[in-house]
Amino acid sequence: GGGSSGAVIASRLSEDPNVKVLLLEAGGPENQITDVPLVAASLQQTPVDWAYQTEPQEAACFGLKGRRSRWPRGRVLGGSSVLNYMLYVRGNKKDYDNWERLGAKGWSWKNVLPYFLKSEDNRDPPLVESGYHATGGYLTVSTPPYATPLAKNYIEAGLAIGYPNIDINGPKQGGWMIPQGTIRRGARCSTSKAFLAPTRGRKNLDIVVFAHATK
Repeated sequence: GGGSSGAVIASRLSEDPNVKVLLLEAGGPENQITDVPLVAASLQQTPVDWAYQTEPQEAACFGLKGRRSRWPRGRVLGGSSVLNYMLYVRGNKKDYDNWERLGAKGWSWKNVLPYFLKSEDNRDPPLVESGYHATGGYLTVSTPPYATPLAKNYIEAGLAIGYPNIDINGPKQGGWMIPQGTIRRGARCSTSKAFLAPTRGRKNLDIVVFAHATK
């Protein structure tokens, strides 16, 4: 599928001109509505969402109809990166190091960090200068130009109880920040926009939408 990871894989594989890549996506392309960050919640239960729901819960979901929770998953080129809330938050350093400790060689934090940097085009110069972010990658990451007073109050509350205002994608993650998002010039930057749009001229990559493979 042409979802969050499929779009990246198709882009990467088709960098080799000696191979041919066919990318199938059950849904269609993005549109001007899905580009608008504020409509993220309204995209659920629409044609760009598989509209999954959990089974009725006995000990949870008391305020939901039938005690069933929505489980949104993108049915669109770009997948769930078209439905999510665009927050750019990497996994915890200890998780990656634990993967390697359990046998996944090459998956430690120090080994995966260069690939985060390679994929990223961060638009916040002070963060780039820290060495934990980079420019020139396909995926645009930026700091929202506006934060509500409530968001700022959360930062102040965190400081009051001893949590620093730091870059949570930096060397330490125990703190608070106004989070960055996958936003480019005020619009959503999905993996379709980031990784597939630049490849449209490649003759060895075919992208077919509304193609639901069942086997």
